[in-house]
Amino acid sequence: MKHWLVKSEPHKYSWEQFLKDKKTFWDGVRNYQARNNLRLMKKGDLVMFYHSNEGKHVVGIAKVIKEHYQDPTTTDPNWVVVDLAPFKTLSRAVTLEEIKEDHKLQNIALVKQGRLSVMPLNNTEFDRIIEISED
Repeated sequence: MKHWLVKSEPHKYSWEQFLKDKKTFWDGVRNYQARNNLRLMKKGDLVMFYHSNEGKHVVGIAKVIKEHYQDPTTTDPNWVVVDLAPFKTLSRAVTLEEIKEDHKLQNIALVKQGRLSVMPLNNTEFDRIIEISED
C-alpha cells in the first residue's frame, strides 16, 4: 500500500462536504505530474486530505476505492480521476507550519513542490503527520 496527499480549497470542496458525500471522484487535475500520481494510486491506498489556501492543514485521511479512469468532466483522454471515500478525520488538523518545522518532513513534496495537487508520501511522512495530529 502506498500513501498520498491531495489538496483541495475548502470553499470548493471541503473535508466536511466529503464526509457528507461519503465518496467522490477526484477531478480537476490538470498537471501532468499530479495526473501521473493519480494513475499510480491503487485501491486501498490511503490519502491525506489537505485544505489549501484557506487553513493550510491536513484534516483527514481518505481511501482509494476505485483506480484511475477517464475524467468525466472532460473529453480529453489525458486526464483521469480516482474515486475516494473518507476513512478517518484526524484528531486535530496538522498545519503547513507544523509540517515545515518538523525535521522528519523536510523533504515532503508539500514543502518542496507547494503547487503540486496530488503527491506521494512515504510511510515515515504519513505516520509522522498522524503522530503530530495526536499530540
